[in-house]
Amino acid sequence: MKFTIDWLKEHLETEASVEQIVDTLTMTGTEVEAVEDQGEALAAFTIARVISAEKHPNADRLKVCMVDTGKGEPVKVVCGAPNAKTGMKGVFAPAGTYIPGTDFTLQKGVIRGEESNGMLCSERELMISDEHDGIIELPEDAPLGEKYAEYAGLNSVVIEVELTPNRGDCTGVFGLARELAAAGVGDLKDGSVAPVPATAGPTPVPIELRFGPDEPQACRMFAGRLIKNVRNGPSPEWLQARLRAIGLRPINALADITNYISYDRGRPLHVYDADKLTGTVHARMGVTGEKFDGLDDKPHEVDETMCVIADDNGVLGLGGILGGVSTGCTEETTNVLIECAWFDPMVIAATGRKTGIVSDARYRFERTVDPAFVKPGLELASKMVRDICGGEPCEPAIAGNIDIEEKVIDFPLSEIKRLTGLSISAPEARAVLKLLGFWSAGSSDTIKVAVPSWRSDVAIKADLVEEVMRIVGLDKVPVEPLERLAGVAKKMLTPIQNRRRIARRALAARGMDEAVTWSFVSEQQARKFGGGNGALKLANPIASDLTDMRPSLLPGLLGAAQRNANRSFTDLALFEVGQVFADDTPEGQRSFASGIRTGTAGLLGSGRHWQSSAGAVDIFDVKADMAALLNALGIDMDKTQLVAEPADWAHPGRGGRVQLGPKNILGWFGELHPLRLTELDLTGPVVAFEIDLEALPNPRKKQTRAKPALNLSDLMPLSRDFAFIVDTDVPAGALLKAARSAHKNLVSEVSLFDVFEGKSLGEGKKSMAIEVTLQPRDKTLTDEEIEAVSARIIAAVEKATGGELRR
Repeated sequence: MKFTIDWLKEHLETEASVEQIVDTLTMTGTEVEAVEDQGEALAAFTIARVISAEKHPNADRLKVCMVDTGKGEPVKVVCGAPNAKTGMKGVFAPAGTYIPGTDFTLQKGVIRGEESNGMLCSERELMISDEHDGIIELPEDAPLGEKYAEYAGLNSVVIEVELTPNRGDCTGVFGLARELAAAGVGDLKDGSVAPVPATAGPTPVPIELRFGPDEPQACRMFAGRLIKNVRNGPSPEWLQARLRAIGLRPINALADITNYISYDRGRPLHVYDADKLTGTVHARMGVTGEKFDGLDDKPHEVDETMCVIADDNGVLGLGGILGGVSTGCTEETTNVLIECAWFDPMVIAATGRKTGIVSDARYRFERTVDPAFVKPGLELASKMVRDICGGEPCEPAIAGNIDIEEKVIDFPLSEIKRLTGLSISAPEARAVLKLLGFWSAGSSDTIKVAVPSWRSDVAIKADLVEEVMRIVGLDKVPVEPLERLAGVAKKMLTPIQNRRRIARRALAARGMDEAVTWSFVSEQQARKFGGGNGALKLANPIASDLTDMRPSLLPGLLGAAQRNANRSFTDLALFEVGQVFADDTPEGQRSFASGIRTGTAGLLGSGRHWQSSAGAVDIFDVKADMAALLNALGIDMDKTQLVAEPADWAHPGRGGRVQLGPKNILGWFGELHPLRLTELDLTGPVVAFEIDLEALPNPRKKQTRAKPALNLSDLMPLSRDFAFIVDTDVPAGALLKAARSAHKNLVSEVSLFDVFEGKSLGEGKKSMAIEVTLQPRDKTLTDEEIEAVSARIIAAVEKATGGELRR
């Protein structure tokens, strides 16, 4: 939302500088997006007169103009505006001027053989509106050579603020003035509105609310007033200048009045040409298939979830969002019906998202407009219409009523100290609340506070603490470091939170980059990764391809890989730690850690190098990632079961499952299925893993006795090689596990270094060679002891695998 300092001072008596105002808004919780000194930005633009405008000799749509800038000799300008003509006055920019609307610096040039030394400007080029049908035309009495910004009143400072969804009270300049006054920047001027006397009898247009008992009461109060015999021409210059300063294009007096009140008081209005209305004007829910042409020059279709304003001929517009062309006001309009209504914020927000319409009215209604300002808003609009357009006001016609909830909160003042650390006296706290419009009573440590109608976001005592804190100043909150605790993560985090923390650190330590992706995927993706449950379909998705809660983290990671591949980044190592959803129960929401590697982003590095060439990723890369993560989480992968049954998303025969038993699956790893690669337009291979962090067993309770010191030996280790002939379907893990278990005290390491298949071994057979490292502890092993250990290793492997020693 934008406003000018001059506009602010219409409601705030203050001598504060722009810097003080901006700092105060920031420190009280209103984010300042931008500050623009329009006078400085438009300083180079001056008022000039076109001495002559002749057709360009080499272009049909261009004119060669001689321009009197009021400073020296006339300047030649090539202009393409259709309204450029001899004798007119406009806005001139000399060469070297920065044009804000088109973001370029004007240079001298030659256009179709004619020299051009400047530019005659449109409103869009000066960023004062979107008008670009022609150059600005000024009255004959506009002073030649004067700065246009000073002449047009565009020399104010414009502040743009970003409001949170709960602060509907600040969508008007008056609300921001109240905030600043409470913070001590100035004194708030009286904002009360006096009733406008009716001089033309009752409003003859019937007004009704037509909502069924099972329908949402989307419009709870509709106030209307007919004003007869108005003159709808251009609005006064002060009003046009005020709207231009904040980027709105003046339209006509009636439209400009409603726009002004919307920004001034945060009170959206609408004006109908009363002579174009038929029968009763009423608010109701729409009927699927009804259509109307909006004031945005687009056709719109409504449904039964949208609140509409209609007459006996049909829909006139979307209530609280957009009016229609059929009853819009023109210069011929003489009788108008002013609408001032209150619409339900939830209905407005849902309709706005569904239709995609962005309007000033929607922006305010979905943040909640003050329900007590319906009648005063109608009176304010009536006064401005009467003062600017003339006319004879009728008596207001009102349908419905808003039962404004009187919220009174018991407020222990000690809560301020407890929640913020601020030491604020009771009189000071009550003074702050009074300036914000709250009423308070009581003299004890607990007072009663009544919430004003415009603060629907205040409901509990903590909200009152926040109000006091932000007005006193967020910068006044004392900063005290937390006491550092040994093992703080274990003491303050739940087991699953700690696992997420460990998972992120472990995977990042392996050179992987963390990604954060949407929790939503398309239905097609959900089905391909084990989802597609109807209970997990979103009722109101934010996009057509984000309709289901994700059953896996992999679709998001693969989507990120696809977007990177489209930009020629093909070597990726990504991981994510987050929630996946099996169903709509609490138990169906689980924490997973997943990762992918693409291209050559394996464990040995990626890309090309003159010293070595990195190979393509394979399943052993992600198996190693998985093992490292499980190890960091306290699970020895050697003690898990490795099953050659890949996940549905994996290539058959190129993946596996890690489990502690058939009913306790820890995760999966493997190479992505070729069909998935084709669907995502990815060039393989792509390898991935998933770990269910909630399937891991809880760590054992901490032992009271001290852990034994690491048993290092000063004796030399020795190694022995063994080769076994086994069936081709025997996994290497089974062989390695058997060798390790043969003698746990002496066998310190076992590794596979060769796999061979050939006709010499026989059909269905393969040879696996392992290196076994023996580490003596007490004394050097004799030959007999070494042979005995070797025999135990051979026996253990043959028993576990059904193989035999290769001789």
